[in-house]
Amino acid sequence: MCFAVLVFDGYDLIVYGAVLPELLRYGPWDLQPAEAGTIGSYAAAGMLVGALGAGFLTGRLGHRRILLTGVAWFSLAMTGCALATSAGMFGLFRVAGGIGLGAVMPTAVALTAAYSDPRHRGRSNALMFSGYSVGGILAASLAVVLLPELGFRALFWAGAAPLLFLPVLARHLPPDDIPRTRPVPRGAGPFRELLRPPHRGPALLFAVVSFFGLLLVYGLNAWLPQIMKSAGHPLTDSLLFLVVLNGGAIAGTLVFAPLGDRAGMRRVVALAFGLAAVSILLLSVARAVPVLHALTAVAGFGTVGTQVLVNGHVAAHFPAPVRTAALSWSLGVGRLGAIAGPAFGGLIASSGAAAEWNFYAFAVPAALAAGLVALLPAGGSTP
Repeated sequence: MCFAVLVFDGYDLIVYGAVLPELLRYGPWDLQPAEAGTIGSYAAAGMLVGALGAGFLTGRLGHRRILLTGVAWFSLAMTGCALATSAGMFGLFRVAGGIGLGAVMPTAVALTAAYSDPRHRGRSNALMFSGYSVGGILAASLAVVLLPELGFRALFWAGAAPLLFLPVLARHLPPDDIPRTRPVPRGAGPFRELLRPPHRGPALLFAVVSFFGLLLVYGLNAWLPQIMKSAGHPLTDSLLFLVVLNGGAIAGTLVFAPLGDRAGMRRVVALAFGLAAVSILLLSVARAVPVLHALTAVAGFGTVGTQVLVNGHVAAHFPAPVRTAALSWSLGVGRLGAIAGPAFGGLIASSGAAAEWNFYAFAVPAALAAGLVALLPAGGSTP
């Protein structure tokens, strides 16, 4: 069920990148690249509020209510995007949808971690979180089919479909909160406990690494089709790169997550960020389409897939009483990177720089993240 929720989550986030070329060229609001990048950041801004809010409210409302409310919230916001009559209204509904999306993601990760065998927690998290990339593939694939004939609004109407799945979630999600193996000290809420030793240092580091990871995830998913289109590829082929990016994220994550359980997640995360930096850099010089697809797939694993591993590392490192707060903190503060990513891509696109600078710009944060991972805790699962 959490996998299905992440499919919806991924679709709603990545669909903006799939429709962006049409919004820039044929859209009704005469968007410019810088403005389009700013609108692309709106959902991530809402997710910052939603992720931090989930951390505060989960103890009162429980994971079940947070998940159900979040799914209903972002699905209704997608109908608002489909009906928007101005860029301002469209952006407002992207912010609103982001609040629901932000609340859902750490809740789904925490539920999956809580009900997984601790020895295979990284693998379980990877399987669940691959739903995000499946949603991205679905968004790009539907764009190929629907965009030429029905326009961008049809893609947002499709994003309201999770409302039909709500009765299934309501029936089958466990009613009890996730089990606790160690109580939080009296008088200390989860966030207060998280920001005390020994949790404080790791929490700050995970947040910084998530900043770079989410900058890459949201920046590339928002701008890759437009970057490839500006490099001379037809629109359909440009959308295919988005499919390959998220396909690579799924394949790489499912291969590397079990390795992280055995060899240590820190080593695997550092390797993945390094691969992302190299592959994105090579995209600036490669010309043959098969080579471009291969590099894009590696970049997908090294960016989208690596953030999945980082989330799994957070879930494995922190104990159950502060786990949701840790995930909300890491993803919430990391959302600043998600906010920056689309705007960063828009800034590069509107700068008039040569096409290869689009790739240089995203290779740098990947390299920085690879270096910062060395400071993360190396330990395995914490009960």
